[in-house]
Amino acid sequence: MNQLASASQLRMSLLRWALFVIPVIMFLGFLSGTISGSTGENSWYQTLIKPDIQPPSWVFGVVWPTLYFMMGLAFAMVLHARGARGRGIAIGLFLAQFLINLTWSPVFFGQHKVTTAFYIILAMLIVAIATTVAFGRVRKAAAWLMVPYLVWISFAAILNYKIDQLNPDAESLYVPAASSQIGSGR
Repeated sequence: MNQLASASQLRMSLLRWALFVIPVIMFLGFLSGTISGSTGENSWYQTLIKPDIQPPSWVFGVVWPTLYFMMGLAFAMVLHARGARGRGIAIGLFLAQFLINLTWSPVFFGQHKVTTAFYIILAMLIVAIATTVAFGRVRKAAAWLMVPYLVWISFAAILNYKIDQLNPDAESLYVPAASSQIGSGR
C-alpha cells in the first residue's frame, strides 16, 4: 500500500475542515453585519435614495449566508489540499479579501462613509478575483464556488456607487433617534 491516507480518510479530512471553516466564515460575516446594523431596518439606510436596481432587503438576507457558505466550502477545499502548489498564496489571498469584506459593512452602515465603502468594495473585488484565480490553481471546484461571490460583489459595487451618486450628503445625513413619551412628564 503506497498511500498515506485512504480515500475515505481524505474525505473525512475535507469534512472536518468544512465543519470548522464554514461556520466560522458564516459567523464572522453575520457578526460584521449585525454589529454595523446592516439591515433594511437601519434608519439611516432607509433615508437614502436607492437606485432602481436595488433588490428588496430580504434578498441580502438570503444571498450573504449562501455566499459565506460557498466561500467557506471553497476555503476548506484549499486548506485540505496539503502540498498543492500555490496553496499558501491562495490561503493568504482569501484571508486578505475576507478581512476586507468584513470591513465594508461597518464602514458603510456603521460610519455612513459611502464613498470610502465604495473603494473598499473595489479592493475586495480585486483581491477576490486574485483569490479565485489562486484557488483555481489549487482546486478548480474551489474557484467555481467563488464565482457567485464575484458576481454579487460586482453588483454590490454598482449599488454602492449609485447610492453614493444619489446621496452625496450621506455621511452627514442626520437621522433622529426614535423618541418615547414614557417618563416625559407630559
